[in-house]
Amino acid sequence: MSPRPIFAFLSLILTAGACLLILLVLLAGAIDHDPINKIYFLQADTSKISGAPPLSRWTFWNLCTVDASGGNVCPHVHPAFPLDPPSGRNFGTTDGVPMQFVGTRKYFYLTRFMFAFVLISLFFAASSLLLGLSALCTRIGAYLSGLLCSVALFFQTLTAALMTAAYVMGRNDFNMATTAILGKYAFGFMWAAMACLFLSTILFFVGGATSKSSSGGRGGFFGGGRSNTKKSAHNRGSFVTDAESQRKVNGTADLEKSSFDRAR
Repeated sequence: MSPRPIFAFLSLILTAGACLLILLVLLAGAIDHDPINKIYFLQADTSKISGAPPLSRWTFWNLCTVDASGGNVCPHVHPAFPLDPPSGRNFGTTDGVPMQFVGTRKYFYLTRFMFAFVLISLFFAASSLLLGLSALCTRIGAYLSGLLCSVALFFQTLTAALMTAAYVMGRNDFNMATTAILGKYAFGFMWAAMACLFLSTILFFVGGATSKSSSGGRGGFFGGGRSNTKKSAHNRGSFVTDAESQRKVNGTADLEKSSFDRAR
């Protein structure tokens, strides 16, 4: 039995897990229900900023406050919401904002590109998951699923890298004037999704490279059948050798019979 279905099944589980983790982070800020409302990228003490709430949390969709139970309270939804405290998208003032955020656009661009990349990653991961059903029985399905999964891995890696760069620097800048912490769920889920896609990509390609049978009767992308060719050649060679041996035996018998006839 070929191990290809096993590799494909494991890949499907990992890809589905990656899609789920990405969706959980992507929906944070758009849904105010537990456990989604516990997911955020950065929480900072913004009580010193004019007009800001005591605690603020950044998500993909908006700037949220925090309720008594520790959940997000997000009144408005804006896609690709940036980390940019002085701008009108966040607080609209520089009063009380750490000076590291003033006069720079790096946080804005880092967090805006995150949103585009995570959508691309989710699209290719979902496509790989659907096409991955064919990987259970065909090599071409495994290779194509692995290709789609590798594209999803690339964009998910970019998303996780941009997220880490932007919000770790943002946390450090806030900590120079106040206190701030990273969202452990958002960071854990995004990097875990990247790891799942990485393992899934490897397993898809390993499944595609696996021979049809455990004896290795067919191998390669087009199933070349090199082992069968060698076996057939060996059988033909054995047949020829046996025929030659039989002819030698028959010739020896005829020679002995002729010698016996002459002796009589």
